[in-house]
Amino acid sequence: MKATPYLIFNGNCSEAIELYEKAFKTKANIFRYKDSPPSEEYPIAPGTEEFVMHGTMPIGKGMIYLADTTPEQPASFGNGSFPCVELENEAEVKAAYEILKEGGKVFCAAEETFWNKCYAELEDKFGLKWSVMIECICGPECYQGDHANCTCLGCGCKDK
Repeated sequence: MKATPYLIFNGNCSEAIELYEKAFKTKANIFRYKDSPPSEEYPIAPGTEEFVMHGTMPIGKGMIYLADTTPEQPASFGNGSFPCVELENEAEVKAAYEILKEGGKVFCAAEETFWNKCYAELEDKFGLKWSVMIECICGPECYQGDHANCTCLGCGCKDK
């Protein structure tokens, strides 16, 4: 079993995908409203033909889904949940952070915290809040133990 975030935009999903592809060095697979089979029950509203009906974007070992909603059902991002992306190293975290922060708002610059060697938290220009950090490579075998390559500062490893 796994859980995958589904990010819903108001007609600007294609623009968001371009930004996220650049930030996370990935490529999305996109299906647009105009690509769907004709349906009398669910006709395509004029002006939404180029909207993203469903997009998949691999990021590291995970995946996010993205789509546009229709104008009659607008979506908004809340501050109670947001994607957390774990990348391989500090350079990747800082590169993604630099791209995502343009036109947005920074809450925590890409820096060491007491729980991770490089963590950033920000809101992008689309109003989506992100948490970006180095992937925690520790597991149960490391917790309260000794792991020389640990990237998580809050797990209890002795060698930090």
